[in-house]
Amino acid sequence: MNISTSTSAPTGTATGTHRFRWRVIDIVVASVLGVASGLIFLLWNIGYLGPKALLEPLLPGVQGLLDGPWLLAGVLGALIIRKPGAAIYTETLAAVVSALMGNQWGGFLTIEAGLVQGLGAELVFLLFFYRRWNLGVAVLAGVGAALAGGINNLVLWYAGADTAFTVVYLVSTAVSGAVLAAGLAWLLARGLAATGALDRFAAGRSARVRV
Repeated sequence: MNISTSTSAPTGTATGTHRFRWRVIDIVVASVLGVASGLIFLLWNIGYLGPKALLEPLLPGVQGLLDGPWLLAGVLGALIIRKPGAAIYTETLAAVVSALMGNQWGGFLTIEAGLVQGLGAELVFLLFFYRRWNLGVAVLAGVGAALAGGINNLVLWYAGADTAFTVVYLVSTAVSGAVLAAGLAWLLARGLAATGALDRFAAGRSARVRV
């Protein structure tokens, strides 16, 4: 990623490659978002166990509905930073925090999952050339993160699963990515913008314009 220490040029209004350069404040805020999301991951690593025990007997694969909170970081980071690599960076950093604090899946596989999920979201924003930051694109990014993570989980944790389980799981995780990951990320980004905390970002200024 390109890094610029300048904060004078307004993000989202510059032309050419300057619009894609990471400023120091971008790195700092993306890092804060990644660490905060990692703490959410830690809580959900335990909190999801109860709902999972209730859902699994109903329909195998429907536990994918619980994946959304683990997909939040990438969508949120991209919506706020609006630079190439933001989704991958924040989602992977959140996974690193979760791995360092310890969880039931192991350090390497947790980080690998974060990277894959972040890539799934990143590709959607790339498809729109990092120019569209509306709710619809956020939902697509949440679905992208969910499908990338879901396929990864099927390979690593559900190898040999039958077609019915695979379809139910992928549909369920996609719904969770669209509703929980994208919906929560959208609300959080708008909420932060409303406080003025994002005034140095295009996300904050565009929210002010809408108001």
